[in-house]
Amino acid sequence: MAMALDGGAGGISYVLLPESSAAGYRALSPQSFIGTRPEGYAEAFGGSDPVLNMLGLAAINAICQHVMRTTGNTPGAATDSVGLMQIEDGDCVGMVGLFPPLLKYMHNSGAELVIVEKNPLLVDSYPKLQVTLDPAQLGRCNKVLCTSTTLLNDTLDDVLRHCTAAEHISVLGPTAGYYPDPLFARGVHVLGGRLVKDGMLLLQLIEQRQRWGAATQKLCFQASDYIFWDAQP
Repeated sequence: MAMALDGGAGGISYVLLPESSAAGYRALSPQSFIGTRPEGYAEAFGGSDPVLNMLGLAAINAICQHVMRTTGNTPGAATDSVGLMQIEDGDCVGMVGLFPPLLKYMHNSGAELVIVEKNPLLVDSYPKLQVTLDPAQLGRCNKVLCTSTTLLNDTLDDVLRHCTAAEHISVLGPTAGYYPDPLFARGVHVLGGRLVKDGMLLLQLIEQRQRWGAATQKLCFQASDYIFWDAQP
């Protein structure tokens, strides 16, 4: 899901919808959204309809990124979000959702990797990797990388409950385009996602089935130097 606002901001929301939501997703008419306001879609986020949640988070991202654009504050465009985990020998790294970019950081390291997935088919699909369906396995991990999709499939709270031993928690992915205050308040250390530089270009690239990197850039918030909204002057 991608949304563009008048003024250039945009928001991305990415999740594998259940088959029961396929008809509702296909019934969406892009033309019907023209001229509407994103707040109404954002308010529907957190309900029981996966399609409305997907639309709602795209709207939340677009609104947040409109504020980032108008304030000139786009943090961490050159920051390597995964690299901030500083994986070392002896670490036990939890990966919530198979996140291929992390695998290169694990190559030739002495760290243990534990992958937590919802899809049971992946357990047998990657026999050389330690894949489990049990989020309680995160309790022995000192570093955790969590896909931002967990906010959409309503598993993030459960994941964080099992990360009490983690000294570093990152939430990463293109869906993470919002302000990090709620996650940092829950103990997350890094939020890394995508900032939409040109919302209309993003829509065009998606329509043309082209890579949309030209319309976006990296976005990275770090709790260590972040000023919460309720603490800002």
